[in-house]
Amino acid sequence: MRYISTRGQAPALSFEEVVLTGMASDGGLYVPDEIPTLSHDDLAAMAGLSYAEIAFRVMKPYVNGEIDDAIFRGIVEEAYATFSHDAVVPLNQLDANHFLLELFHGPTLAFKDVALQLLGRILDHFLQKRGERAVIMGATSGDTGSAAIEGCRHCDNLDIFILHPHQRVSEVQRRQMTTVLADNVFNVAIEGNFDDAQAMVKASFADQGFLDGTRLVAVNSINWARIMAQIVYYVASAVALGAPHRAVSFCVPSANFGNVFAGYMAKRMGLPVKQFIIATNANDILHRTLADNDFSKQELVATLAPSMDIVVSSNFERLLFEAYERDGASVKALLERFQSEPSALAEAPLARLRESFASHSVDDATILEVIREAHHRTQEILDPHTATGYRAAEQERADAATPVITLATAHPAKFAEAVVKAGFPGVPLPPHMDDLLEREERYTVLPAELSAVQQFVAENRR
Repeated sequence: MRYISTRGQAPALSFEEVVLTGMASDGGLYVPDEIPTLSHDDLAAMAGLSYAEIAFRVMKPYVNGEIDDAIFRGIVEEAYATFSHDAVVPLNQLDANHFLLELFHGPTLAFKDVALQLLGRILDHFLQKRGERAVIMGATSGDTGSAAIEGCRHCDNLDIFILHPHQRVSEVQRRQMTTVLADNVFNVAIEGNFDDAQAMVKASFADQGFLDGTRLVAVNSINWARIMAQIVYYVASAVALGAPHRAVSFCVPSANFGNVFAGYMAKRMGLPVKQFIIATNANDILHRTLADNDFSKQELVATLAPSMDIVVSSNFERLLFEAYERDGASVKALLERFQSEPSALAEAPLARLRESFASHSVDDATILEVIREAHHRTQEILDPHTATGYRAAEQERADAATPVITLATAHPAKFAEAVVKAGFPGVPLPPHMDDLLEREERYTVLPAELSAVQQFVAENRR
């Protein structure tokens, strides 16, 4: 298997090269040149297996033999042994045919742990094989940074530098990053906003000369390995509810679209999925595109579901590539127009998307209403992102007979502000974090200047 760019101009790469490269040289994102399939018998045989074994079977075709099977199985088992629930991503029944897929039992209580616990170990394996070291740089508004740190803190061949906006993340989010005192972990508080931090990371990837030849690696969702790892929980949850003998639907709180695209890949592999429902907050480019063919930028709105506060959904490009029947030139032209003017999808690609996807958008008042409503009906307290999914699933599901699985993307304790605003006293942190607010912190405050950040990285990498 080789991996090709969504814009059609970059060279095809192996799995190892894709993991170590991130974004394609033509500005596109990598996808497999052929999508592997899981037969009816393959899926049926997964019933009752452990999550790690299902993960090994689903991901093996993408790895394509570039990691020895025994070694890869060990990497997978080690990654998911870090989760606090034996099922890794347990299903929780909400009503007769609505289920919650709890993706928050990893070390940092968010769905990003599912991919990043694996990605850090894969990166370390490839770097050790090559005799190389690498530097990870990332910007975060809270969740990605802590998940990346937890995924890479034990890696011998990686140093990780995470930039967050100084005094603009919650205390829990900050401390999840800054209390990790490993020798290869560096937290930088930028005297600016998230966009400032992100711009410096992008500039550093564009010109890596400040590292004198050391490889710079991406761990955000442009990295194919993150999508690959997320395909697994769609398969595992659907099989638990009777697939492949019956179809299921999924509702996904969505911002950058990587999570939903992983589900789409599961369907393309052969998983019987009747419908994907995309749930958004007030930053609703995905909903506007599907509902009204309004593919245009709007001003960012700060909401109670901050992990979904995004103007441009970068992984949507991967789905557009499929909708345009893998015509990289058309995707490139569309995205170039999108940067400067309101755009719309061509009729045929939009029709293809609407065959599989529905969408729904909610505002902050509705998020609070849903948190209260869901607790009244189920005794569960939802985080604000999952609340968008709960409402979207109730409103947009195609029929009552098909089970719908809403992805619970974060533990409610991570977003106590919304929970309290909804009228609850709050949610305690899990036992392994109950002393988080007393732990020693370590981070460096730097001005929002590229030279200062790059100098800090160059001087502190091991």
